[in-house]
Amino acid sequence: MRLRVLGVLSVLCLLVVFLVSGTILGSAARELTQEVQINRAASLNRLAQVAFDAATDGDTVRLQREMDTYSSLYGEGIVVRLQQGILRSGGLSEERTDVQDALSLAGLNVSDTDLAPLEPFGSGSELIFRSFGSASQVLGGVVLDVDLDTARNKLRGRWLAVAVAAVALAAVLLLAAARVTGWVLRPVLRLNSAVTELAKTGRAGRLPEDGPPELRELSRSFTAMARTVSASIESQRQLIADTSHQLRNPIGALRLRLDVLQLELKNAREHDAAASAVAELERVEEILDGVLKLAAAEHRASEDSARSFSSPGVRPPAEPVDPYPVLQGEVERAAPAAERAGCRLVLLPPPSPPALVACQPAELAQMAGELLTNAVKYAPGATVTAAVRVRAGTAAVEISDDGPGLSEQERAAAATRFWRSPRHSSVRGTGLGITIVGELAAANGGRLVLASATPQGLSARLEFPAPPPGYHPESGGGEVRG
Repeated sequence: MRLRVLGVLSVLCLLVVFLVSGTILGSAARELTQEVQINRAASLNRLAQVAFDAATDGDTVRLQREMDTYSSLYGEGIVVRLQQGILRSGGLSEERTDVQDALSLAGLNVSDTDLAPLEPFGSGSELIFRSFGSASQVLGGVVLDVDLDTARNKLRGRWLAVAVAAVALAAVLLLAAARVTGWVLRPVLRLNSAVTELAKTGRAGRLPEDGPPELRELSRSFTAMARTVSASIESQRQLIADTSHQLRNPIGALRLRLDVLQLELKNAREHDAAASAVAELERVEEILDGVLKLAAAEHRASEDSARSFSSPGVRPPAEPVDPYPVLQGEVERAAPAAERAGCRLVLLPPPSPPALVACQPAELAQMAGELLTNAVKYAPGATVTAAVRVRAGTAAVEISDDGPGLSEQERAAAATRFWRSPRHSSVRGTGLGITIVGELAAANGGRLVLASATPQGLSARLEFPAPPPGYHPESGGGEVRG
């Protein structure tokens, strides 16, 4: 949009410069033409008067002297036709066709002292002529060959000055157009960024009130609206977190009562019923834990994005860390569960040089642990491979398995809250793990990518932009079997 508006203003500015320059140049050409024409017409009249005197008294010596003096001063040729003969000076010959035509017209009492408008890059001279005589008789004619080179040089100098001034004016106008465009569009671009931020995180910073009055009013209106929307979303999020937290107390009390109740049960049927109730209670606790983790992850992501929007370029990134030791710790932690599920955990060697990611170590551990738990839970008996990879400017923590995997449609829906594959309905879970990992990855400037593994299975990658080189932590590698 900025380029389109600036393009239109630039065209208008250049058109204004062109019109103003054309007007000034045309005026300069007319002014110089008129100046030369008045000067030469006066000289022609003077020569005609002297020629009339010479024709009257028959003495052409003075006329010839005047002609020679004029030609030596201005370098212009003169031809005078008298009844006694033709006089010439300055190398102008009466044999030229245009001179003959001019003398013929002068003999018919026709005069022409007008000059064509000067052009800066033209060449050659131009004839002016007039007749002289009495009221009843034409005694002859005077032809003056006007040299226009001096006037053209002067006109070229003026054109150069106008051209320099036009370039300077164009530069000033283009700079002003760029400033005006920025002044008008800056609030629009900020508003667009704020709308995007509000749609992404539910939060938006206060917009500066600058630009035209209409855009200032629009910024104020949007800020008020964004505050209302943000407050509503934050209230809902806080309600979910508070509700989940507050439910822990009654659930804890309920678990205590169930434990006491189990001590009073007499037969196996009663114990089975109590065990079913405890299992459902544990499922509720697991869901509440997942909701609390998700609320924390969403709050972390929105805080990070809002800080980035309100202070672009100021957001302090996390200290670059080597993800391999974190991943190694999570693999070791997941080994007992993998052994119980019949899975084989493989940790590939670290890349060389070590990869670095700008991520909070605790949150990276939480994400890697969740992905390992999912792989072990939903791909029992499979080989689960954990690795740190570097490719195309990114560093990735990858957890893959050779289990049944997910279809393309299931992978697209996997990040939806509480979504679970119909094939895993019998496996205990909440459907919040992948959503939490995605939110935490976004909060750390990365993303979660789900893809099919080769030759089968599921690959989950936590991709982060690779930070600048220069940090080389020590790390090791190995294989953990379960």
